[in-house]
Amino acid sequence: MEITFRLNGDDVTVATDDPTLTLLDWLREDRGLRGTKEGCNEGDCGACSVVVTSRDGVRALNACILFLPQLHGKVVRTVEGIAAPDGTLHPVQAAMVERHGSQCGFCTPGFVTTMAAAHLAGATDHADQVAGNLCRCTGYAPILAACVDAAEAPVPDHMHDEPPATPAMVGTGAFAPRDGNDLAEWYVDHPDATLVAGATDVGLWVTKQFRDLGDVAFLAGCEDLKVIEQDADVIRIGAMVDMERLRHAVAPLHPQFAEMLRRYGSVQVRNAATVGGNIANGSPIGDSPPPLIALGARLHLRRGGERRDIALEDFFLDYGRQDRRPGEFVEAVTIPRQPDRLHVAKLSKRFDQDISAVCGAFNLPTTDGVLSGVRVAFGGMAGVPKRARAVESALEGRALTADVLRAAADRFADDFQPLSDMRASAAYRLAACRGMLMRLGTGSARSVMDLDAAGVAR
Repeated sequence: MEITFRLNGDDVTVATDDPTLTLLDWLREDRGLRGTKEGCNEGDCGACSVVVTSRDGVRALNACILFLPQLHGKVVRTVEGIAAPDGTLHPVQAAMVERHGSQCGFCTPGFVTTMAAAHLAGATDHADQVAGNLCRCTGYAPILAACVDAAEAPVPDHMHDEPPATPAMVGTGAFAPRDGNDLAEWYVDHPDATLVAGATDVGLWVTKQFRDLGDVAFLAGCEDLKVIEQDADVIRIGAMVDMERLRHAVAPLHPQFAEMLRRYGSVQVRNAATVGGNIANGSPIGDSPPPLIALGARLHLRRGGERRDIALEDFFLDYGRQDRRPGEFVEAVTIPRQPDRLHVAKLSKRFDQDISAVCGAFNLPTTDGVLSGVRVAFGGMAGVPKRARAVESALEGRALTADVLRAAADRFADDFQPLSDMRASAAYRLAACRGMLMRLGTGSARSVMDLDAAGVAR
């Protein structure tokens, strides 16, 4: 296949028979651009961060889990392309020098590219922007100071890249559907193929498990699957909407959901990971299903010309098993419009970009002072994301009092028999669920950040 994109100001065409060749490996081994580092090789450390510009905007992404076909028709800047062609340092580079933001230097190229992407996008939430870049020797204070210093500087002209005009990706080894119809027609004939959306999960199948993915479809060209539609009744979120866009879309409606998503991976991961991927992989510790289930979301599935929709909680049948037929894919998810009564808590060992031990979502609407239409859902408590129906029953039709919460908390053991693993013991998980629910009695307006400060969701 032939893949064309713009690299550090120059158009390049790459001919390869390997659709899972990563940008990181190609940069280092084929182009000799070794400023992009291999650290974790799974999207956690940020040492491989690059700036990618497309018609969807500019974003920092992890090159280690970014396959070359995902870059067709886009613009890439590595650390070697951040300074101007005449050698003038980019404002973030100059600020890093001035603020002594580098010691050993291994992580510095990734910081610089991440900071340059944020600078180009006008993002000033500096701590969030670099949360996906790990530094073990400099410390973050001088790096964050450099972010602040550079923020007011104008964007250098050479950073205003326009994606090149490119033909459809040609060759064998991969399929790049133009839209959902194109995908539906192809996937029926290739039901065993791997669908690649953001590759934040699939990428690890290659870099860590060394799997051969067989037939591969890259979905970045399916613009119709990236649409968010809102009307008086529902919010419809296309399967290819990335988690960063989802975060901003739900923030005015359900702020605690959005705040939890701020801790979902890093900026680099949220810029790539998709709603459809987070649901379709069926992970019991995926962070978006619990709040979506608590909100009564419905999942839209498509196989060829046939469409169906189901309650999201019914999609997850058992560990590693979902209600999805061969050749069927997630097209969208819809959330019913409703007043915000959603409380979300994420329990993890690290605050930022860590996998949840437990993620709980409580939707607690009231009518005439009593709970009505209660929905409680958890991740990390079973082999699938799951509703806590016994807890819901104990809350339904009652006032939100400490006694009611205490009685309902005792029912978690009826709903869940969690496992013990490296993240938490079964007993701790049950205790955490109880604590999350009991906290709701201390003030229904408490945010997930308040819960963190109280030691519940950290």
